[in-house]
Amino acid sequence: MAVIQDAALTPDHAGPVRRRVNLVSFLHRQEVWLSILALAAFLASWEWGPPLLGIAPYNIPQMSAVWSEGLHMWAHGDLLRHTMITCMEVIIGFALGCAMGAIIGYALGMSRLLEAVASPYILALQIAPKVAFAPLFVMWFGYNITPRILTAVLIVFFPVLINVLTAVRSVDPAMIDLARLFRASRAQIFWKIEFPWSMPALFSGLRIGATLAVIGVTVAELVGGNVGLGAVLAESEGQANTAAVFVTIILLTLIGILAYVLVILAERMVLRYAPQRSADDIGV
Repeated sequence: MAVIQDAALTPDHAGPVRRRVNLVSFLHRQEVWLSILALAAFLASWEWGPPLLGIAPYNIPQMSAVWSEGLHMWAHGDLLRHTMITCMEVIIGFALGCAMGAIIGYALGMSRLLEAVASPYILALQIAPKVAFAPLFVMWFGYNITPRILTAVLIVFFPVLINVLTAVRSVDPAMIDLARLFRASRAQIFWKIEFPWSMPALFSGLRIGATLAVIGVTVAELVGGNVGLGAVLAESEGQANTAAVFVTIILLTLIGILAYVLVILAERMVLRYAPQRSADDIGV
């Protein structure tokens, strides 16, 4: 019996056992079942509520009508192609915006002179409504993928930059002084102290940027796109096809949720030294 117990605790078996235990504990959480019941109640209200309240289908179609319209768009239209194009634009815009925000955030955090010089211009650009740049990008670059990616980059850039800059500035000065006492170089201080310290804040910015990237791409597609879910949304609105509008909104929401969850999973993989987030923290 002891041999069997020891085998069950080997590293080869610990991972699957731990995942199985986490799944069982997750399914036994009261919040999970309350969320499922709330979703079921919402879907039931969506299906039978509008007819009971006398709401016209062209205002709020039933859930079954939206489902049927989605299947029709998937089978007879280019819904899959438009969805993949939007996903590609979100990924590219999110990656570029996060990279630029992180790099500039670290640069400003490491140099007070650079922060003092650049802060007024960054503040002015941050205050300006980001989506208002979408028509300008269309006029500059035309009706192609570039304005959509630039809009996503611009809207993702600032949350990442602000989070990284704040985290670098919040490093305990005593830790920096101690590192300098041991003759650590500026690069060593950054990689050993400032960069690890800022990782939780960086991922907080990434979580915000993951959802904002979808908003930026959608707005740019609405303004000057002939492909993508934003273009489908504009076309459906022009045809007064409310069910198709709902289908597009649902797909965009799912893309945002997927992006958010992927960032959460990446955060768990990278920040193994930090306290693990529980399942209900995904909604935070």
